Amino acid sequence: MVTAWEPAGAGVLRLPSGRLVRGRGLSRPLPAGPLPTFALYLLGQEPPSVAWEARWLRWPDFWLPSNRTATADALREAWMRAEHERVEIACAGGHGRTGTALACIAVLDGVPSHQAVAYVREHYASRAVETPWQRRFVSHFE
Repeated sequence: MVTAWEPAGAGVLRLPSGRLVRGRGLSRPLPAGPLPTFALYLLGQEPPSVAWEARWLRWPDFWLPSNRTATADALREAWMRAEHERVEIACAGGHGRTGTALACIAVLDGVPSHQAVAYVREHYASRAVETPWQRRFVSHFE
């Protein structure tokens, strides 16, 4: 049995359903505690391999994902897996791309798309979702 993230842990976002997803910046050290069981890495280049299952989405810094269909599929998978697994979403800094992805996952969890950025900024990081086009991406995510 996989134990969930510690709700008060660094970068852990509690969704309205109770699912926990950890966001983080890969430029910082891995937080202490259990490792992810599944991760989505949102980077312009393929990340180094890790000891847990991970997917890479090509997503240049400050921009939008290169393949929106693959991104939507991966975010749905992350949301579903977060019900029973430790899911991590990460980019280099942990704010723009990670915040955008977390806001889309919040939409999947029932947060209205026009409120998802505010939800993630309140419950994850005040600097989440950095650009107008990232905010627009969330507002059109289904």
